[in-house]
Amino acid sequence: MSASGTGWDDAAVAAAGARAGADVVREMYGQRLDRFDKGAGDFATAADVAAEQAILDVLRAARPRDSVLGEEGGQRGAADAARQWLVDPLCGTLNYAVGTMLVAVNVALRGGAAAVADPFSGEVFLTDGVTARVRRDGADDAPLSPTSATRLVDVNLDPPFPSAPGFRGVDLLAHPDFVARFRPRAVSSTLALAWVAAGKRAAYVTDGGDLSESVHFAAGIALCRAAGCVVTGIDGAPLRAGGRGLVAAADGETHGLLMGMMGGRG
Repeated sequence: MSASGTGWDDAAVAAAGARAGADVVREMYGQRLDRFDKGAGDFATAADVAAEQAILDVLRAARPRDSVLGEEGGQRGAADAARQWLVDPLCGTLNYAVGTMLVAVNVALRGGAAAVADPFSGEVFLTDGVTARVRRDGADDAPLSPTSATRLVDVNLDPPFPSAPGFRGVDLLAHPDFVARFRPRAVSSTLALAWVAAGKRAAYVTDGGDLSESVHFAAGIALCRAAGCVVTGIDGAPLRAGGRGLVAAADGETHGLLMGMMGGRG
């Protein structure tokens, strides 16, 4: 199907873009790839760049007047455009580079539709900004249903740690109430946010400063909100410019338990 069809809604465009990026990520998996140093131990690979280009091709065809902010290519189009897409073509690059399949492709329209694709399961999690669902090949879309039943909480342990020593993820993992109620996981990819929305995780916690409009987190945040999750900063306040970190929980009880363990020290 061509993305140039004017009848596509924004959720369909986001899903098509995420799937196009995921196809590239999957096809290049396991190859020896050039790396591009970003400093502070961070890097991109040729797969990141190629996946972003595939996503950009979809967005240009379907929404030629919109601007795009990409993790690898930066700003394309007017930064103050009325509509801007936020693109992270390969979240979990280090995982990917060492042959671990825990990665995500994120595409979000600022303040609107979004999609997160898992290149290896084939799942595409998408939202129109109101409802959230998962799309699998050969099956009808299914609604996302968050639940804390798994008791699994993903905690991002990657630097930087801007809220330390007030809050550090490793301290949360060592809290006696945490180990009594939950089990920790560290996916090291915002795929974990889609899993919170889908009921595969009870919650996701990360520091990282202001994440309210991050190319890495925008799609996952949109999914969680549309699915009915509780989404705040690590201080328990709504996400906002100048805020700090992110807690996305399947329900209010889980969110409250985590905030109590964190002591409101964000």
